[in-house]
Amino acid sequence: MAKTATAYKEKMKELSVLSLICSCFYPEPRNNIIIVLFTDMEVKPINKRASGQAFEVILKPLSPVSDVAHNLPSPPKRDISLEDIEKKLEAAEDRRKYQEAQVLRALAEKREHERDVLLKAMEENSNFSKMAEEKLQMKMEQIKENRDAHLAAMMERLQEKVSRQLSIKGAGQCPGEGIVGPTFHQVQFFKLY
Repeated sequence: MAKTATAYKEKMKELSVLSLICSCFYPEPRNNIIIVLFTDMEVKPINKRASGQAFEVILKPLSPVSDVAHNLPSPPKRDISLEDIEKKLEAAEDRRKYQEAQVLRALAEKREHERDVLLKAMEENSNFSKMAEEKLQMKMEQIKENRDAHLAAMMERLQEKVSRQLSIKGAGQCPGEGIVGPTFHQVQFFKLY
């Protein structure tokens, strides 16, 4: 009995309300016998299982009598006057104009934003170009200064070398060796580059 009660409690959790009512009327399952016959459904028991009872619910199609009961009459149509039609047309025209105005406003804002973005991009581009040009100018000036300093150092070394050779030649340490210093044209070449 306790086992049946436990199985019943478990099954009660699973069963629908209809199955619960049916199991209360007929606690013992009967094979292949219709337990309850309603006008729009049929409940058949399925072979008893170890877990408890099982049912099959078969719904029948609606009868033509019930179709008539479900149809509700539509409310009577109200006569529409010419003034009502004109009011509705005016309201529709106002809505259309309002929507057009909103679309035009949105397009104007979009164009304004695009123009602002384009102007900002052009300004940033010109600023970048100016900065790049200034950097390039500074770099070119630095290169020119470095080149001039390098050439001046080379000329100074060359003149020291020439003066040393002349002093050696003039002192008579190497008479007639044929030490020849740079010519005027060679010195001018170094000044150019």
